[in-house]
Amino acid sequence: MDPVLVDRRDAVATVTINRPERRNSLNAEVKDALRDALAEVGGDARVRAVVLTGAGEHFCAGQDLKEHAEGLAAGAVSAFATVADHYAPIVHSLATMPKPVVAAVEGNCVGAGLGFALACDLRVIASDATLATAFSSIGLTCDSGLSHTLPRAVGEARASRLVLLAEPFTAAQAVEWGIDSDVSDPGVTLVAATALAERLAAGPTAAYAESKRLLAESWGRDLAASLAAEGAAQTRAGSTEDHAAAVTAFLSKQRPVFAGR
Repeated sequence: MDPVLVDRRDAVATVTINRPERRNSLNAEVKDALRDALAEVGGDARVRAVVLTGAGEHFCAGQDLKEHAEGLAAGAVSAFATVADHYAPIVHSLATMPKPVVAAVEGNCVGAGLGFALACDLRVIASDATLATAFSSIGLTCDSGLSHTLPRAVGEARASRLVLLAEPFTAAQAVEWGIDSDVSDPGVTLVAATALAERLAAGPTAAYAESKRLLAESWGRDLAASLAAEGAAQTRAGSTEDHAAAVTAFLSKQRPVFAGR
């Protein structure tokens, strides 16, 4: 089987981690394929929204520890090269691609899997899903962007507890704590996430890209810098065909149709 599947339908690309027999745990083959697939759909102008999911009953159970143990036998430097080679570029692609990304989360969403879900713009999580940082339970610290995304989602105190104690939590708790997500019945998260992605794919793609960039970069700016960045972003968004067409539609009391340009 292909380790990662990419299904393009109209303007939505669905990227599926395809190792269901191992709860979509991440071995080298899967990580290579996922990194490359996300780079590909991120750069494809025909794709205006992306869904990330896992095959079968689970989203992603994190690193394949059997493979990791084999890597440790060759030395820690070799075993952890995957952080820079795979996890960092995967998360960077999810967080920065110039189009919205929706995670469809079933079953286990653990370790790097949780990092991937939090790097997406929106999430649909099954009500019976199990989420966890997991790293400290095997003597490790965060990767896959969790030291960045988790405190921004749930606050520093909650993030410390989740990372240090590695306690699993539910979809309902995730929402209560600030991880913005839709919660669905088990087995239908992909349907719900695809509907959400289709809605986004019909929207102003260039404006979405500008919004993603502004929100991500705002954490490192003061107010004056944010105001300046907004002005520059508005100028770029205001130069698109979508903005001109939407203003015309509004004045004509019509519903705007966005072409993604």
